[in-house]
Amino acid sequence: MFMRVSTYRPEAGSTGQPSEETVQRVLALPGCRGLYYVLSDGGTSLSLSLWEDKEALDGSKEAANALRAETAAQQHMDILSVEDYEVLTEELKP
Repeated sequence: MFMRVSTYRPEAGSTGQPSEETVQRVLALPGCRGLYYVLSDGGTSLSLSLWEDKEALDGSKEAANALRAETAAQQHMDILSVEDYEVLTEELKP
């Protein structure tokens, strides 16, 4: 499994939370396994998207870039970074 982590800085007073439509558009991309969106006390937010394999991660890059830019504009936030990772351990406690 692979993960893309995008870091944002929302405007003051905003969480930058994506719309349900945006979430569904990401989840509809081929190979997408899931999505988290988190906000820190320090005012930055992260989107963490999970991908079934490297091919799905790489194949989603263009669509993900467009969705990220669109969401950043709609939610008034700056995109600080985008990084891809291989998930080495995957465990969720039941």
